[in-house]
Amino acid sequence: MKQKTKNSLLLGIISDTHGLLRPEAVQVLQGSNMIIHAGDIGKVEIIDQLSTIAPVIAVRGNMDSDHWASKLRLTEIVELDKTMLYVIHNLSSLDLEPAVSNLHIVVSGHTHRPSISTHKGVLYINPGSAGPKRFTLPVSVALLRINRTSLDPKIVELTR
Repeated sequence: MKQKTKNSLLLGIISDTHGLLRPEAVQVLQGSNMIIHAGDIGKVEIIDQLSTIAPVIAVRGNMDSDHWASKLRLTEIVELDKTMLYVIHNLSSLDLEPAVSNLHIVVSGHTHRPSISTHKGVLYINPGSAGPKRFTLPVSVALLRINRTSLDPKIVELTR
């Protein structure tokens, strides 16, 4: 899923690192054309490290309260070719109707539970938490291959 093709884009999606960027996450995100961080970053160095892989779009999570995080927005709209993404940390704070707003993908975090679903023709992706392990929840990131005619999302569980 990491090969870059002429008509597709690989998007790495990560969330809830809480100051911990695991080497396994970095390895999975290699080859991404862009990385989305859906909040609860923990420290600015996480963004800096991810930026060595690909350009990063990040939103502020509820735990991102340090001064550096005040520069981050609570939501971002990203246009990739003709695909529109909406990035938010906590999906329950969603203040618009994605299908009516001509959005194709909503990326969120917060729950630490990885999920991929479709509702009213909109793809919803939560990569889960890539940071410190929490209870029995998996540690994971997501990859999304965007082709001209299809979206191919995948949750990748990290081994540690």
